[in-house]
Amino acid sequence: MLKLYITIFSVAVLFTSVGSASSLENILTGNQIAEGKSFTVKISTDKNDINGEKTKMKNRETAVLGAGCFWCVEAIFQKLKGVISVEPGYTGGTVANPTYDEVCSGKTGHAEVAKIVFDSTKISYREILDVFFEIHDPTTLNRQGNDIGEQYRSAIFYADERQRKIAEETVKRLETEKVYDAPIVTEIVPLETFYPAENYHKNYYENNKDKPYCRFVISPKVKKFEKKFSGKLIK
Repeated sequence: MLKLYITIFSVAVLFTSVGSASSLENILTGNQIAEGKSFTVKISTDKNDINGEKTKMKNRETAVLGAGCFWCVEAIFQKLKGVISVEPGYTGGTVANPTYDEVCSGKTGHAEVAKIVFDSTKISYREILDVFFEIHDPTTLNRQGNDIGEQYRSAIFYADERQRKIAEETVKRLETEKVYDAPIVTEIVPLETFYPAENYHKNYYENNKDKPYCRFVISPKVKKFEKKFSGKLIK
């Protein structure tokens, strides 16, 4: 029993002097310690970093992009390595909490967008934009294919000055390299309020692959993306 008390006291002192435990490789019980079983404790030097969440959050970055129908954008970025989540929604307009029908009416000023949360240690914002410019036509104003209206405009909604600078540098590079025959009309504007889309829009492609729009519009875009970025796909 004395051995048990001493061991627990030693571990407690270690936690207090070094930091909080971010994980335990084994779940400790009194019997484990009393029987002299070995265990490993991983220590975080930040006492507030429970389970390493602060470190994880530090590596997370968000891109908000408009590239036509958000069903297409979501379907593509969900397959990209380093992307944590993709959420369809609306931003860039003047109406609070808009509905899909209101946005489609063209009276709200909002664009259909995807909010892409990614791990910046696995993929950079610049790489996110490389995919963005590859999967849509940034030279057509308020239009992507047969989807017509300002809600389908090409737009980058930047979160800070660093993102703004990267976006502008990317556009300048593409124009210098003459990647497109026509001028790029992509908006680069600050992000204000992002409004999540209705639940039925989430994972739309995955849940509706047999629908005509998914078969004839989204599927070809996804296949083209997978071929172009085969080395960057989630396995």
